[in-house]
Amino acid sequence: QLQASGGGLVQPGGSLRLSCAHSGSGLDYYTIGWFRQAPGKQREGVACISIDDGTTRYADSLKGRFTVSRDNVKNTVYLQANGLKPDDTAVYYCAAGVPLGLRLEYYTYWGQGTQVTVSS
Repeated sequence: QLQASGGGLVQPGGSLRLSCAHSGSGLDYYTIGWFRQAPGKQREGVACISIDDGTTRYADSLKGRFTVSRDNVKNTVYLQANGLKPDDTAVYYCAAGVPLGLRLEYYTYWGQGTQVTVSS
């Protein structure tokens, strides 16, 4: 149901746009969230968006550099990442769930992840 894409190798200070294709809001989810997991670290929330009204939430530490948006015609959610740093290197996952927020337990469906590597 979820397909994340758009990862790759980027230099510090660069940008990437990740995409999450989903099947469309249904009866059992209305939020799409982005999470990331670096080697040896716990999975952490990055940003999420309500598919219905576009309300967003961000991790405080990432606010200002990451922007989440949606295109309901294409059933796709985007994560624009700017000013990337080596610490942003991780596998980025999108997930679908209820309610709006960045707690892992809110999400039922998970995509396969896309690797983002920030390095010179």
